[in-house]
Amino acid sequence: QVQLVESGGGLVQPGGSLRLSCAASGSIFPIYVMGWYRQAPGKRRELVAAIRSGGITNYADSVKGRFTISRDNAKNTVYLQMNSLKPEDTAVYYCNAVDLGNPIGYWGQGTQVTVSS
Repeated sequence: QVQLVESGGGLVQPGGSLRLSCAASGSIFPIYVMGWYRQAPGKRRELVAAIRSGGITNYADSVKGRFTISRDNAKNTVYLQMNSLKPEDTAVYYCNAVDLGNPIGYWGQGTQVTVSS
């Protein structure tokens, strides 16, 4: 059973920064993709950023140039550095991880990010 634990969310003013962390544990197989999704009230869940084990990344257009995803493969931990935060970034951020035992992925419990003055 793979467990994902997110941390680092909170309340920040527009223009501020936060760093989210997600640690995966319990995987029998290598986790080859990890990513972050977010869901705001009344909105559908959307991909924010993803990173493969080899370091290839993918970002939503809305966060390019502001967010950076990184990964520590040895620790099965993914990070999301969020800079120049905007009110529209407010959402619950969910960590996702994919291994060969569960191609649809595992999900964390989510962490709230609120950007407000």
